[in-house]
Amino acid sequence: MAFAGILQAIAQVQKLARQGESEQEALAASLNTILVTSPENTAEVYQDQVALKTGYRLIQTQLGDGNKKDVEVTRYLVGILALERKLARSKNGMGMVAERINQVHRQLHHFKITDEQVIANLASIYSDIISNLGPKLQISGNPVCLQRPLVQQKIRALLLAAMRSAVLWRQLGGRRRHLVFARKAIVDTATKSLTLQ
Repeated sequence: MAFAGILQAIAQVQKLARQGESEQEALAASLNTILVTSPENTAEVYQDQVALKTGYRLIQTQLGDGNKKDVEVTRYLVGILALERKLARSKNGMGMVAERINQVHRQLHHFKITDEQVIANLASIYSDIISNLGPKLQISGNPVCLQRPLVQQKIRALLLAAMRSAVLWRQLGGRRRHLVFARKAIVDTATKSLTLQ
């Protein structure tokens, strides 16, 4: 679930960068994962199971035996996993992120998660704390779309959601080597998860 969560957020980043728009439900599903900071179990983080379908399908495409792999998705994934390692190692990075997420919680008494002000707040957590940890992720897409401030903010908020899932994936024992050595098991689990929905 956590790995599918990373890819689900990345897929939306890609769509926004190319087309300048995102589906509200998918956006809300990814952003909501950021707010679940002390879950009882993984399913509590991903309450919208339908939204994860995109992530499961991407696991099949990216890690499966087919030849339809998307190099851009791989580049974003590697970048997110590298940033997550830097965040985990930074002395007070996690604490700063948690503090800022609490502020967003307060905002949600008055606004929906997809409100522009909330998105701007989530985007600033990413740009203030996470993007300073290492080389910036270069997002490719349509320059006209990428110049729009709201698109930029949505992309940063979604990268924060991808980071949330990356942190959880590692907490659950996920390691980069598993993408090579446990590839088949990950793909099989994704396929099983899709048939259960």
